Amino acid sequence: MNFDIHTKWMEEAYNLAIKSYNCDEVPVGAIIVENNKIIGRGHNEVEKLNDSTAHAEMIAITSAANYKNDWRLIDTSIYITKEPCIMCYGAILNSRIKNLYYGAEDPKLGFKANLVDLSSLNIHLNNIQSGILHEKCRAILKEFFQDKRKNNKIK
Repeated sequence: MNFDIHTKWMEEAYNLAIKSYNCDEVPVGAIIVENNKIIGRGHNEVEKLNDSTAHAEMIAITSAANYKNDWRLIDTSIYITKEPCIMCYGAILNSRIKNLYYGAEDPKLGFKANLVDLSSLNIHLNNIQSGILHEKCRAILKEFFQDKRKNNKIK
């Protein structure tokens, strides 16, 4: 199978979503890429850390900033299996990430449904593309929440 580069990186993020799923966390994974190399990784750890901000994106951003020893993630790309929430979108903008790629849309909590267009306020985020591995990314989320409902484990 011949994957394009975006599919390759989204597969890496998806592997982290599986890790979240196996840890009984909402299955979201994120990676940050610079010069064709992963410099940051994260998966949801909200339950594990008892921290509402421990989203995959936030952890990946912290990881990449530590790798670069700089909070400015200029000329990097972030790949996330689910559309980021408002908090994570703000962190992406503040980190000066250049490209945002994500798989499944989140019509309830995603940034697009909850924000006016902020792209004109940020000169660093040049590209936003959704739908990469959409069905695969959506399916793991759907399975996770179906299992939670079936077992009455949704808080």
